[in-house]
Amino acid sequence: MTDLFDHRQVRRSFSRAAHGYDGAAALQREVGARLSETLDYLDDRVPEVVVDVGCGPGHLTAAMQQRWPRAQVIGLDLALPMLREARGHAGSSWRPRLLGGPRRPDLICADARALPLRDASVDVLFSNLCLQWVEDLPAVFAGFRRVLKPGGLLLVSTFGPDTLFELRGAFAEADSAPHVSLFPSIAQFGDALIAAGFKNPVLDRDEFVLGHPDLGHLMRELRTLGATNAMSERRRSLTGRARFARAAQAYEALRGGDGKLPATWEVIYAHAWGPAPGTPIRSGGIDEVQVPASSIRVRQR
Repeated sequence: MTDLFDHRQVRRSFSRAAHGYDGAAALQREVGARLSETLDYLDDRVPEVVVDVGCGPGHLTAAMQQRWPRAQVIGLDLALPMLREARGHAGSSWRPRLLGGPRRPDLICADARALPLRDASVDVLFSNLCLQWVEDLPAVFAGFRRVLKPGGLLLVSTFGPDTLFELRGAFAEADSAPHVSLFPSIAQFGDALIAAGFKNPVLDRDEFVLGHPDLGHLMRELRTLGATNAMSERRRSLTGRARFARAAQAYEALRGGDGKLPATWEVIYAHAWGPAPGTPIRSGGIDEVQVPASSIRVRQR
């Protein structure tokens, strides 16, 4: 079975975007700030291990390290150049611990689909606008549940299916090839959390509509963010002037009273809690329970 996304292309896109990402990431920063407000649900608990999955240039990783100076904060990203940017930001904002500054975050280049972390080792697992590039949500949430401690906090955001629907429709007028990635609905996102066995999931959504002077401006901004088409069935050749012109003409019909072309971003937020040991994971309609082999008694004859 072919994956929905070409994950090598995802890595390449965000690697190329690393240096200029901050200049175009206003929406990502706003969503991250809103998602971070949910960290208050921890009340007075001080986590020992915090993981930021898809940390990008590391601003939220840095904020969580300063929030919990004694915690081990791990920033994890698929694109190594993003981690270099994060290391640069850390170097300009951290003092040596001997001078009373907080510890530096640990930065790891790894895939959200295969976290290189011990079972039940994480108190807070945070991920801002990363999971839209993962097609198998139940599998990735099973991995998140594996590393999260019982009672640990999972806090994630992702893009929903209405994201860039205007752009998707405009290019549909130009040709039949997919030009905009498909993202899961809030119902699919919630179902995947429940299937993985998470406790008390709470989901919410926002809709942001940003204006652009023309289609070219929007496409350049998406490229700067690394948010290019990474679908496996995408067209591998250049779009071509004629197709681009047809898409631009179709988009013009949506130009608003402010003189700008609208671009909608649907954002889904979710938080949930790590379940107790032995809570089943639902896979293929069957509840699977993992128990350590040491707990199985063998009867001696």
